Amino acid sequence: MKYVLVSGGVISGVGKNVSSIKVDPYLNVDAGTMNPKEHGEVFVLSDGGEVDLDLGNYERYLNITLTRDNNITTGKIYQHVIERERRGDYLGKTVQVVPHITDAIQTWIEKVARIPVDDSGEEPDVCIIELGGTVGDIESMPFVEAMTELRRKAGRGNFLQIHVSYVPVIHGEQKTKPTQQAIKAARSAGLLPDLIACRCERVLEQAAIEKIARFCFVDVSHVVVVKDMPSIYQVPLLLEQQGLVPLLRDILSLQNLTISPASVQKGRHTWSQWKSLTSSENRFFDTVSIVLVGKYIELHDSYLSVIKALEHSAMRCRRKLDIQWVDAEHLENVSDPANYHKAWHAVCTASGILVPGGFGQRGTEGMIAAAKWARENKVPYLGICLGMQIAVIEYARNVIGITGATSEEFNGEAADKIIMFMPEVDKETMGATMRLGLRPTLFQPGSEWSRLRALYEGKEEILERHRHRYEVNPAYIDRIEQGGLAFIGKDDRHERMEVVEIKDHPWFVGVQFHPEYLSRVLDPSRPYLGFIAASAGLLDELTADYMKGNGPASEAEALVNGVNGLTVNKETGLF
Repeated sequence: MKYVLVSGGVISGVGKNVSSIKVDPYLNVDAGTMNPKEHGEVFVLSDGGEVDLDLGNYERYLNITLTRDNNITTGKIYQHVIERERRGDYLGKTVQVVPHITDAIQTWIEKVARIPVDDSGEEPDVCIIELGGTVGDIESMPFVEAMTELRRKAGRGNFLQIHVSYVPVIHGEQKTKPTQQAIKAARSAGLLPDLIACRCERVLEQAAIEKIARFCFVDVSHVVVVKDMPSIYQVPLLLEQQGLVPLLRDILSLQNLTISPASVQKGRHTWSQWKSLTSSENRFFDTVSIVLVGKYIELHDSYLSVIKALEHSAMRCRRKLDIQWVDAEHLENVSDPANYHKAWHAVCTASGILVPGGFGQRGTEGMIAAAKWARENKVPYLGICLGMQIAVIEYARNVIGITGATSEEFNGEAADKIIMFMPEVDKETMGATMRLGLRPTLFQPGSEWSRLRALYEGKEEILERHRHRYEVNPAYIDRIEQGGLAFIGKDDRHERMEVVEIKDHPWFVGVQFHPEYLSRVLDPSRPYLGFIAASAGLLDELTADYMKGNGPASEAEALVNGVNGLTVNKETGLF
């Protein structure tokens, strides 16, 4: 097994999101109970693991499927070691950070690194590990020690460290001293960076590159510049242009690995698709404006996967994405006229309205008002998890006439709890007790008219990831459907409502699952894709393509052959 360790210095979170294993030095066992306004979204994996949002980036970029064990936290490691100590596995020895914690970290990584990440079932050749936080943090030290030992065990040609640092510009001058100090701290801790990735706002001057190479003891060619790009999807192209691929091949002796011709061809084809799609992104001139009505808009990372799914869909529809962020509470608060009118102006002028997931009562009346506007004014609407429940409540109140309709989450004493707590869920324990992970949804007989189902190419069953505690109350389902809101998708036991849609509307869809978790650059999530296409006036055209079997693969192939009159160089994949 070959390892690539990605560590950070100067500041955390500067773009080293390239790993298939993420180390988070916090004591939480998982990310499930973390506040999204502080930590960003909780990403859910197919096995139900609630993990750091970076694992979503890994899956999207690498097109792989990870497990909960790919996210290592201090809490997980200590819990594992303490459980072993209680069982007597250490034979009465004094349990210490070194060697017991550090050995447990290495064993965990070595085991997880060999888990297949795609349908081939093959063991990976390379495992990329991101060491979260900043080198020098006290919380990270056991992991740093474990990585130095892992490097020694792996041996020459099997371990590569990339250290990511930020190069600030002060009074117009690029300052390399913070990077020098960060590398010095890393080396003193036992980490020996082979490559230095410099995050910067603009291209580094040659003098700055040479200074970093000289004082950080690496070759000039081993200083990689990761400057700001028009789109994050163009960063891989930037790295390729700087010769990162041959550097990795030489340091890790990748030329000695045996790779099947089919895998090589598949990789080349996928890379050609990626370059064709992402390099055309800055050529989109028409804009699609989407208003996101949420609870946690102060930190956009709270909705990171939602944003990515919208971006993927907008690229597929060849549109520039304009997201208007609206705090749901501002749609309620008439006593704050400035924010109230600004929020409603955004809602009323948007091409589409999106209500994502969330927890608690705060802002829900504003969300209900936004859903009502979308339904009555034929504006494309997409409700995700809470957003679907909001759509059901709104419809029950304003169409069916159940004026007191609400959710048990909002008012446990209400008479008409249209949305109820799932009976099998533990109400007392918060962590990992929701309905989580990849689960089937069955489209119901008679739903052939569904615009969403058409984008799933008419399939009867789909698999999507879930994360929720509440569901539509079965006691109200018949009454709601008779009123015109169709539950076109249900779970495999036909008990839980998964998808709602209004027939006589350009696009009014709510889904209980979180389709954003499975969205990919070359294969956008269908609910988001339909929503964006409807908002851009392209839904009929897009649906016709999908019903003909011209889905993501054929679209990417079309990009290689030329799009919108543009000529594509088939050798480089560039327009």
